[in-house]
Amino acid sequence: MTAVLDIEKSDNLLRYLHEHGHLEPGEVPTIVPLSGGVSNRTMLVERSDGTAFVIKQALEKLRVEADWRSDPNRSHREALGLTWLARLGPPGTITPLLFEDTDQHLLAMQAVARPHENWKSRLMAGGLELSHVKQFGQLLGTIHRRSREQRPELEPVFDDRSYFESLRIEPYYRYTAERNRETSIFFTNLISETAATREALVHGDYSPKNILIHQNTLVLLDHEVIHFGDPAFDIGFSLTHLLSKAHHLDSSRERFLEGARVYWKTYQTAAGELGFTADFEPRAVRHTLGCLLARVDGRSPLEYFTTAERNRQRAVVLPLLKSPPDRMLTLIERFGQGLQGER
Repeated sequence: MTAVLDIEKSDNLLRYLHEHGHLEPGEVPTIVPLSGGVSNRTMLVERSDGTAFVIKQALEKLRVEADWRSDPNRSHREALGLTWLARLGPPGTITPLLFEDTDQHLLAMQAVARPHENWKSRLMAGGLELSHVKQFGQLLGTIHRRSREQRPELEPVFDDRSYFESLRIEPYYRYTAERNRETSIFFTNLISETAATREALVHGDYSPKNILIHQNTLVLLDHEVIHFGDPAFDIGFSLTHLLSKAHHLDSSRERFLEGARVYWKTYQTAAGELGFTADFEPRAVRHTLGCLLARVDGRSPLEYFTTAERNRQRAVVLPLLKSPPDRMLTLIERFGQGLQGER
C-alpha cells in the first residue's frame, strides 16, 4: 500500500516532485501554501524559470467544525473536470491540467499568472463591477449550454454523483432540513427533483471564492463536485453568494441586488434554450432559497455572517420557502424587501 503524502510538508513534496520527474534534477523551487479551501491541501510551486503550478490534494475529512467527510478519490473527478471544462468554457477561463496522481489523491494545474485577485476578496471590499458579474453569468451559461449539446459524450463520464451527495446534498440540504424541521418537505422535494434531473454539466462549486481575476478575465477554479445533473443548482449556489453579500454589505445592498439581477439575465441569454424552459427558472429559485438557508444552518455556514445576520437571513428565507415565487427577479426583490423589514 502506498504511503499517503502530505503535500503541506514542503520537504516531502519537493522529494516527491523530483522522484516523479516534475522538476529538473537539483532544482529547488519556492513552495508556499495557499489558503481558502476546506476540502484540499493546496500548494503553489514557483520555479526558477518563472513558471508556476498549483498542487491540490483532496482531504477525506474537511476542515470545518462539523464532522464532514468525502472520498478523496474525487481528485480524479476534478482532473476530468479540468480536461473537459477547458473545451467547454470561453478561452482563458480554465487553468490547464498538468498531471495527476490517483494514488496520492492529487493533481497539478498551471497557476494563474500574476497579478491576479480573488473575486470574493474584491466583492467583500465592496468592489462589485457589473462587467465581472456579466462574465460570471456568461461563463456558467456557456458551460451549461455547450455541455447540454454534448450530452451523449459527457453524461457517461460525469454520471456519478457521490461527491455531489457528500459535499452538497447532505451538508447543505439534508443537514439544514434536520436543523429546521419545518423545511423537511421543501428539502425532501428539492433533493428528489435534483436526483431526477440530468440536463447539463453541473460545476457544483460555482462561487466568487473560486474565481480569480486576471487581466480583467474571470478564471474558474475548484471542480471536484462536477457532475452531469441539474444545472439549476449552480444558479442557486452562486446567486446565494451575491444575495448574501447584499445582506452583509448593507451600504452596497442595492448594487449587489442589481448585480444579482444582471447575473441571472446574462446567464439566461448565455444558456440559450435551457435558461428559458418552463421548469428551469422555478427550480433555480428553489435551489437559491435552499442554499440561502444552508449557508446559515448547513455544515458550511458563511464565515462573514454575524449571529444577527444569520438570524435575519433565516427569518427572511423561511417564509419564502413555504411559497416560493416562480420568477427569479421576484425572489431577488422579495429577499431585498425582507432584509429591510427585518432590520
